Amino acid sequence: MTTKNPGGVSTLEYHVLLAMAAGPLYGYAIKEAVESESEGAVTPQAGSLYRVLARLMAWGLVTEVQPGEAVAPHPGRARRYYELTAGGRATLAAEAGRLKGAVALAEKRLGVAGGGI
Repeated sequence: MTTKNPGGVSTLEYHVLLAMAAGPLYGYAIKEAVESESEGAVTPQAGSLYRVLARLMAWGLVTEVQPGEAVAPHPGRARRYYELTAGGRATLAAEAGRLKGAVALAEKRLGVAGGGI
């Protein structure tokens, strides 16, 4: 049984889902993508990132997968790869839509047209 988050997703959860939208990634690659795509505004620590991944998996938004192609062995612990489920993609799309609406409202209230914020 999956338990979905009824209140939306946090900023970090959103960026983690967004990072995986292009395909499966392992933990450190997710961290790097989140930092890069947020231009350094979101910088997850390892403990926080893995708690978020566990929560997203519990909600049925992310699943652990085998890498799609032959991957060179890692000298440390084996890398665990994660990807979005259909529910994860739907949640990401819904959150992107919510954020788009929030930006449109802010632009309207500020009297700024089309991305001047």
